[in-house]
Amino acid sequence: MAGGGRRTGPSPARLALMVLLLAAAVAAEAKVVHVEEPHRRSMLANGLGSAPPMGWNSWNHFQCDGNGEVVIRETADALVSTGLAALGYKYVNIDDCWAEPKRDAMGNLVANTNTFPHGIKALADYVHSKGLKLGIYSDAGFQTCAKVQPGSLGHEEQDAKTFAAWGVDYLKYDNCNNGDLKPLERYPEMSKALMKAGRPIYFSLCEWGDMHPARWGAAYGNSWRTTNDIADTWESMIATADQNEVWAEYARPGGWNDPDMLEVGNGGMKNNEYVVHFSLWAISKAPLIIGCDLRHMPQETYDILANKEVIAVNQDPLGVQAKKVRMEGSSEIWAAPLSDYRTAVVLLNRHATDEATITARWDDIGLPAGTAVEARDLWLHKTLDTAFTDKMAFDVAARSCRMFVLKSRLR
Repeated sequence: MAGGGRRTGPSPARLALMVLLLAAAVAAEAKVVHVEEPHRRSMLANGLGSAPPMGWNSWNHFQCDGNGEVVIRETADALVSTGLAALGYKYVNIDDCWAEPKRDAMGNLVANTNTFPHGIKALADYVHSKGLKLGIYSDAGFQTCAKVQPGSLGHEEQDAKTFAAWGVDYLKYDNCNNGDLKPLERYPEMSKALMKAGRPIYFSLCEWGDMHPARWGAAYGNSWRTTNDIADTWESMIATADQNEVWAEYARPGGWNDPDMLEVGNGGMKNNEYVVHFSLWAISKAPLIIGCDLRHMPQETYDILANKEVIAVNQDPLGVQAKKVRMEGSSEIWAAPLSDYRTAVVLLNRHATDEATITARWDDIGLPAGTAVEARDLWLHKTLDTAFTDKMAFDVAARSCRMFVLKSRLR
């Protein structure tokens, strides 16, 4: 986005009009799903997702090659030994390629005996013994996306009961290989099955945003993918953040927009770019699901993932996803209100080579004119000496950001 004209953040009236226009445009592309309030409440009765989930998933780093019992156990150990578990990273999620290619004679899913020789129940017991939670993966089609194991189509209740009996706490539910069936015809089936399974299981819908799940996902799950799969590149990461931001008004406690898992630590981006990645996911109230090998992470990766102050923005109980409130060339300002009358702000420089001076103005980020604030820099872990009134300006390096929490000096 280097160069280009000036685009200012919309006034409240313009913002309301933009939301209406966006809704109209979306309605032209996808079928509106009307969900009665009693049904909505019943689907969210699992009581999960009051804040975005935090944890780890095997796919981004290992895909099918290392998705085995040893890796899952050692990752659980690493979450505890590094202190990441104590910071909120609780879910240890197995992705695709965990099951045998065929169901057993009773139609049950069976763990692959080569990679999970002791079975999922024993693995769940081990993960639970560490104070953590186990997640698993399935699909709304006949096969999963890797096409090496059965999906749950036609077996929703059976699989939900199996997952509950094993002690599973989280289900990532993809939408591959289901022919002419639409996700709106299949996700409700698994949602209802999970509600009847006898164990609270966080339900993560993975529909890739094709049918705008932000508009209907809250009726069936606790989070929903708004984008295609992320890749470990700056271009993919930043485009994914942009796509997810469009749906900000649909996120709230109990149901979150999901721009896919974190690539922090996988090696495809520079450290400053990973800082941007983590900052945007945090202020966007995205699930913080780590995707690197935690058993062998460098200190700089740990320092990003373990930033308590940035995590606190993500887990803030107000649960409001950030919006991009101003864009000027490659400079952007993202902002979101927080609890206790605070405001989170990210100043982002998307330019590949040039430093930029970025100014955040109170009328853009939602603060009353004349308000004096103190600014806490979340990456420097420092409250700045200067009090700011009506605006704040900082130099930001290329492909980098500054992240602040602003609090009125009167409080």
